[in-house]
Amino acid sequence: MEERPTSVWASGRFWQRSAGWVTGFAAILLIWLTFDTGAQISMGSDEDLKNGITKRVPAPTVINYNIKYEMSEKRGHEVPVIGEKEPFFGKEWSEEEAAGLLRLGKLTSQAKNCMNCHTLLGNGAYYAPDLTKAWLDPAWENYLGMTGKSTREEAIAEFLQFPSKYPTHERMMPNLGITADEAIGLVAFLKHMSSIDTNGFPRNFGKIEGAIHGR
Repeated sequence: MEERPTSVWASGRFWQRSAGWVTGFAAILLIWLTFDTGAQISMGSDEDLKNGITKRVPAPTVINYNIKYEMSEKRGHEVPVIGEKEPFFGKEWSEEEAAGLLRLGKLTSQAKNCMNCHTLLGNGAYYAPDLTKAWLDPAWENYLGMTGKSTREEAIAEFLQFPSKYPTHERMMPNLGITADEAIGLVAFLKHMSSIDTNGFPRNFGKIEGAIHGR
């Protein structure tokens, strides 16, 4: 009896080979994406900042610089813009000092369980304001008068230590027993986090009056 030609779509061998090629291609793609992502999110250096090289995650010493949030027409959302140097708590911090501050701030945010109420870089809760770009919030200007402080960082640190003295919302922040040193670390952590290029996250933050220009 004459054998009929078998359609390629009904061939088990064809699908086995196809599955092998697809799996191999996917594995290569994932490996490439892993290395590419690692390069994108690796922290920059102090030299990058001094030379005006923009990294998605700037060096800890970015706390020594003015940070703004401006609309990028090319990308269609706001992006952090690192400007000129400015004192942070009255001084310029070395690389070692800045890294130590960020470590203290991060550990404090974990110890005080900030994500139980807040969102940080997409993780956490939505009971209280998102802290990803909190440093850039123009509302902090109101705290200068309330706290009697002359700089944004001092006003934020004062609020973090004594939140019950400055009630501004019905969902008041509890007093977490944050020390003066921990408060400085937390403010450094917030400022550094605001400098990270998060591809416009959280969405529409820059539409807050003044926030696009970091005032």
